[in-house]
Amino acid sequence: MRAAGFLSLLLAAIPAVTAKRGTLGLSLGNKNPDGTCKSTSDYEADFDALKSLTTLVRTYSANDCNTAVNIVPAAKNKQFKVVLGVWADYDESFNNDLDVLKQTVPGNEDVIHSITVGSETLYRKGLTAQELLDKIRTVQSAFPKMTVGTVDSWNLFYDGTADPIIKGGVTYIMANAFAYWQGSDINHATKTYWNDTTLALERIENAAGDNKDKIIFANGETAGTQNAARYWKEAVCSMLKWGVDVFYFEAFDESWKPTSIGDNGEEKDETHWGLFTADRKAKFDLSCPN
Repeated sequence: MRAAGFLSLLLAAIPAVTAKRGTLGLSLGNKNPDGTCKSTSDYEADFDALKSLTTLVRTYSANDCNTAVNIVPAAKNKQFKVVLGVWADYDESFNNDLDVLKQTVPGNEDVIHSITVGSETLYRKGLTAQELLDKIRTVQSAFPKMTVGTVDSWNLFYDGTADPIIKGGVTYIMANAFAYWQGSDINHATKTYWNDTTLALERIENAAGDNKDKIIFANGETAGTQNAARYWKEAVCSMLKWGVDVFYFEAFDESWKPTSIGDNGEEKDETHWGLFTADRKAKFDLSCPN
């Protein structure tokens, strides 16, 4: 997209978000650097390291590694809020996560920010949009007072794949936008990130019609500490300043992760995407300009 066209789209899609600064959250893994599952005390140590930056984190599966059971008491103890996840791709994982949520949500609503059903399920073609919508509605029915939504790749919101979910009344949307994963270098990463997020946001708002209570979160990442520091200031801080909420992927380095393949077909090392090292030390200045 040409720069002028991108700027026009940006201004059209986000006309009034500058009135309030966006909220920062962090994606938080459920394993320690050695691959063992985190305990409540491990999450408490995570929160102690993160509290000067944010008190909001998101997770992926309530059942895996006993995430919900262990993180909820830590959130209570450290005054954090958590987004709990349901892995929707398979009936077994969906049912297991839902069962755990039924045990952990009641009485703990004060620290549970929201529940997401599916994480890039459409991107992996694990379910159709209608099938995912049905699962979202099942979870919403189980927790009528909770905010329930989903997470998927920005392009599946932009190209209309996710329209049935948006038109179906889901009011909590996270759109993943990963410039580095798509092959952008640091000199183009910010533009790619803003472009992707803005295209997704415009489509979501148009598909929503009169139901404008939409929330979009954009994830960010890049490779190398020096590049990450630049990307943080130029892309993430700027997005927050515009008033768009951002969940950054991810909080801490995760050395246990295997090598993955990016959208450009190249190997992508996900073990060092954290804002903090595996031993919970910030890698660079995480302040954002006013």
